[in-house]
Amino acid sequence: MDLRPGYPQPAVDSLLAEWQAASMDSVWLRPGDWYHPAVEALAEALTDGRPTAPAADRLGEARGHVGISMGETIDDLACLFGAWGTQPELDTLRALSTGWVRGNEPSLLVPLTTDPRSGLATPEYLVQRLRETYGAGERSGRPASRTHCLLLVDVAVDRIDGWQKVARAAAMGKIFTEVFGTGHPVATLGGGVYAALCERGADLEPLRSELRHRIERTALSYGVTAVLRRPPRVWVEPLPTAHAGAASLLQALGR
Repeated sequence: MDLRPGYPQPAVDSLLAEWQAASMDSVWLRPGDWYHPAVEALAEALTDGRPTAPAADRLGEARGHVGISMGETIDDLACLFGAWGTQPELDTLRALSTGWVRGNEPSLLVPLTTDPRSGLATPEYLVQRLRETYGAGERSGRPASRTHCLLLVDVAVDRIDGWQKVARAAAMGKIFTEVFGTGHPVATLGGGVYAALCERGADLEPLRSELRHRIERTALSYGVTAVLRRPPRVWVEPLPTAHAGAASLLQALGR
């Protein structure tokens, strides 16, 4: 893409090109929607030695407004600072997160099956998937409480603010997507608790170990060690015998 030839200065042009290439090669999902004037403002602030938080706030708002996930937004920012050879400061990550929330506010007013901050399912959607699972169990004569269970992860810590909750959700969304892939019924229950619907016959111990490992690694790479319980609580919860009980369980787990 032609990034406004002749402007900005060559050092900024070079950084923009490196940033875009790194993002396209690793984290960005749709090449045609990467560019925004805020990327230039952020690159200029970085090369000039000025505070990067104001431009990060603008970029976060722009990304949220067009529906780009929080995880992808943070990963893209990491590509910029990786190209520059540093790590983003806490105030820059906070500004990016709060800007994203502001840009994403209109879509938060609409009932969704996907939590926009983590990219995972909402509790309501998981309740519906459980309804289908219980119904299939009744028809087959194999009750859902015998064939399925919940794999639960609790990373909650006390007294964190709004932007930290956004950063935690983005990190956990990335982790669960990497472990389970897209389409698996995984939901955020609120309060730092996450649930995956799994088959009881499967060996879940490798999944539990992988989740713990990825939470530790992602906490360090995202700079969110202070907002994730370490080590996390990871356990298997049996399903109640009836769907109503499962729905109540999810509500109680989300506190």
